Amino acid sequence: MPTRILPAVGDTDAVRSLTTLLSQLPDAEPVTPVTDSTQLIDTLARLASESIDELPEVVVVHERIGPVPALELIREVALRFPAVGVILVTSDVSPGLFQAAMDYGARGLIALPLGYEELATRVHAVAQWSVGVRRHLGAATDVFTGVGGTVVTVSGAKGGVGATTTAIQLALAAQASGRSAALLDLDLQTGDIASYLDVQFRRSVVDLAAITDISPRVLADAVFPHDTGLALLLAPGEGERGEEVTERAARQIVSALRSRYEVVVVDCGAQLSGAGAAVVEMADTALLVTTPDVVAVRGAKRAVRMWDRLQVRKAEETTVVVNRHSRGTEIQPALIQKITGTGVAATVIPANFKELQGAVDAGRVHELDARGTVKQALWTLAGELGLVKGTESNSHRNGGRERGSLAFRRRKELGR
Repeated sequence: MPTRILPAVGDTDAVRSLTTLLSQLPDAEPVTPVTDSTQLIDTLARLASESIDELPEVVVVHERIGPVPALELIREVALRFPAVGVILVTSDVSPGLFQAAMDYGARGLIALPLGYEELATRVHAVAQWSVGVRRHLGAATDVFTGVGGTVVTVSGAKGGVGATTTAIQLALAAQASGRSAALLDLDLQTGDIASYLDVQFRRSVVDLAAITDISPRVLADAVFPHDTGLALLLAPGEGERGEEVTERAARQIVSALRSRYEVVVVDCGAQLSGAGAAVVEMADTALLVTTPDVVAVRGAKRAVRMWDRLQVRKAEETTVVVNRHSRGTEIQPALIQKITGTGVAATVIPANFKELQGAVDAGRVHELDARGTVKQALWTLAGELGLVKGTESNSHRNGGRERGSLAFRRRKELGR
C-alpha cells in the first residue's frame, strides 16, 4: 500500500524541491501540496470527516509555512488528527528545536538542505508509526474518530469553591446527552474525584506519564469505566507522585483523550502546576470557578493575572463561573467580570449546599436529584458551553492551541 504524503510548504522553490524528492521515494504517493496553515487544517478536516482512512499517513511541514508558525501548526495537527505523523523540515537542527518539535507532536525532523536518504528513512519510519496507530484505532470500535474532541478545563479561584463538583457535572451532562465523555483529575496532589464518585482504583494518570506513544489500548488500561458511562482518569493516590506528570506528559495524555472522546473535562484544582498550565493553554474552553465573596474573587483576579503573565491564557479567553450565587449577595457577576477582566458564564450556580451535602458525604455526586436547582444549573451551564449534544458554542472555542511556543518559553524563563 503506497504511503500518502501531504507537503505543507509556503515557498514556491521549496515546494518544487520537496515534491521532486518525495516523488522519488519507493511506494510514496505525494498528494497536492498545501501552501498555508489554514489550507492544511481544512484539507485534513475534510478528509477526516469522510473516514480516518482517507487521511495521509505523513504530513511534511516546512519551516516557511504560514501564517501560523510551523511548531504551532504541528501541535494543531497532532492534537486534532492523532493518526497523522508530522515531519518538520528545518534549517535549525539544534537540540533545543528538536526537543521543542517533539514536545509539540512532531514524529521526526529533517535538516535542510534536503537529502534523499534522510528523507526516505524518516518518511518510512513515520509512515509505519501512522499505520500502527490506525490499526489500534480500527480495533477499538468505540473510539471517537472525529477531528478531535472538545477539551474544557475547570480551575478553582481557591480551594473549596466547587471546581470538582462543576467538572463532574459538566462531564455527566455531556455523557447523558449521548456524547462520549472523559473526566481527568489533574489536581495531582489533592484530587478527589475518586472520593466524590465512590471509586476504588488501581491505575491513575501517573501510569501514563512516562509513555511516549499512548495507544488506545494503553489508554483504556489506565481509564476507569464508571457506572454512568464516564471514562475516569484519576489523580494518584500518593500526591507526591503527581510530580511525575510533566507538561509534555500532560499534553500527550490530553491529546490521547481528545482523540478518543468527544468531550474531555479536566479538573485542574486551585494550584497551578506545570501540567495544569499546559492543559489550560491547550483547552478549547478554560473555566475559572469562584464564589461571590471577597477572598475568592481576589483569588480569581490573581489567577487570571498569573495566567496572563505566564502567557498561559489571556483574561478575555477565560470564562468565570459564579458558584453559590444569590440575589442578595453584594458581589454580583457583573462586578466579578469587571474585576477580573474575563468573560462570565450567563448561567450562575445557586447557593444551595443542602442539595449537595448528602451526595458528597456518600460519594454519590453522580446521583444528585435531577429536580435540584444546583444540578439543573450545572447541566444548563454544560449546554451553554456547547458540551451537550445538539448545542454549539463557538464563542467558547478560544483557540487555546494557538499560544504554544511563546507561552512555553515564558514559563521556562519563570522557572515553571
